[in-house]
Amino acid sequence: MDAHSLFSFPNPVNEKTARVVAGFVVLFAVIGLVTGWMWILAVMAVGFWLRVAAGPRLSPVAILANRVISPKLGRPKMVPGPPKRFAQTIGAVTTTIGAILAIPFGIEAAGYAVFGIMATFATLESVFALCVGCQMFALLMKAGIIPQEVCEACADITLRRA
Repeated sequence: MDAHSLFSFPNPVNEKTARVVAGFVVLFAVIGLVTGWMWILAVMAVGFWLRVAAGPRLSPVAILANRVISPKLGRPKMVPGPPKRFAQTIGAVTTTIGAILAIPFGIEAAGYAVFGIMATFATLESVFALCVGCQMFALLMKAGIIPQEVCEACADITLRRA
């Protein structure tokens, strides 16, 4: 596998894998909320950045979800990749800022806020298949901020799979 294919985000992606990964994000966020272990924010941030860079190829949680757990959940449900990558990027930026504020600067309230945000939005994805980042992506496309060429399947309903 060459570097380009290793460091590219898949399109389409298996929604079941995304939902399982979101379940792990909920678990990590709840552990952080309960224990106050701010270092978990750094672990979460690294995981998000690995998924932004390469989808489920480098993140240990995504590898487990993609190769072990998702296959046990039945046939894959394929969805466009760009909105999922956008959502992962939001998670990466949010957890990175939280980790920086909470760990070196000692602003633990920011860490707790990020844990709460991650637990909330990842629960929506994992349990209800509601990807808030994907919804934001759609709104940005509709507003013309994200060009339609970024996600043809998002822009043209006739390209979506049943």
